[in-house]
Amino acid sequence: MAQFSKRIGIDLGTANSLVYVMGEGIVLNEPTVVAITTDDNKVVAVGTEAKEMLGRTPGNIVASRPMKDGVIADYVITEAMLRYFINKVMGRFRVFKPDVMVCAPAGVTSVERRAVMDATLAAGAKTAYLIDESLAAAIGAGLPIAEPHGNMIVDIGGGTADIAVISLGGIVVHNTEKVGGNRLDEAISSYVRKQHNLIIGERMAEEIKIKIGSALPLEKTLSMEVKGRDAVDGLPKTISITSGEVTQAVSFHLRQLINAIKAVLEETPPELASDIVDKGIVMSGGTSLLRNLDSLISQEIGVPAHVAEDALLCVAKGAGIALENLDKFKRNISQA
Repeated sequence: MAQFSKRIGIDLGTANSLVYVMGEGIVLNEPTVVAITTDDNKVVAVGTEAKEMLGRTPGNIVASRPMKDGVIADYVITEAMLRYFINKVMGRFRVFKPDVMVCAPAGVTSVERRAVMDATLAAGAKTAYLIDESLAAAIGAGLPIAEPHGNMIVDIGGGTADIAVISLGGIVVHNTEKVGGNRLDEAISSYVRKQHNLIIGERMAEEIKIKIGSALPLEKTLSMEVKGRDAVDGLPKTISITSGEVTQAVSFHLRQLINAIKAVLEETPPELASDIVDKGIVMSGGTSLLRNLDSLISQEIGVPAHVAEDALLCVAKGAGIALENLDKFKRNISQA
């Protein structure tokens, strides 16, 4: 392979997309949002700039998230977004096309995998590789996945939670549950609407989750002011909400997550299960940073759980490391 072509790893997430360039590390971390004009489908903005427009656009511009539950919901927009990322990293005047590795949830169908690869090639990649997200997360979290031991990774992103047990470099058992940061945000907005008659946007819901959200009740209750629109008279209104209320709002979805982890453990061969009891569960992805989520999982499952270092970057880092060591991971990678 010509050493002139750059190698890029892309974690195409439901909420955020990260780009890893070989030799440089993570060079881009932007929201997975694209703003397009409704009349001629032209891309107006991508990433951070487009996220600023969510819920604030005039009639002829629509800001949308092209990935739903970790898979492509809108092919054309996803391709435009991939092209934007590749151009931003490579610069406009490039002589060689890059090799691009994209991550996909382990449970996606072959049609969905094909769609990701086709979009990557159409966006300007020389070769497109695809790796399972859980595997990339485990590699990025520094787990010794090539050894004959069980490693459990729970990667909780914006759209899905990917749960997998990995041994000898391959996925033994996996489950993808549609529980992620976006579901928690929706749960918070519907709780605020039901309990306080206040309609809030998705950005406000996300801010509540980050600032005062917790998976378990906190010893010292946190609270914050929330601004939105009164559901009764339609006028702007501000209320105060506590961390206890947020814990209550997200509890249903966290219960789903716990059940999904239990389901994977029930299918895990006993030898690997005993390794997991010793080593614990490793968590990655942005949503794993929710306060006390590791404690809740440890408490409910009886196995220690801890959040990986740089949890948000694990998948992108893992994709980059897999690209740098293609021979080592080739049986886990699809190529187009």
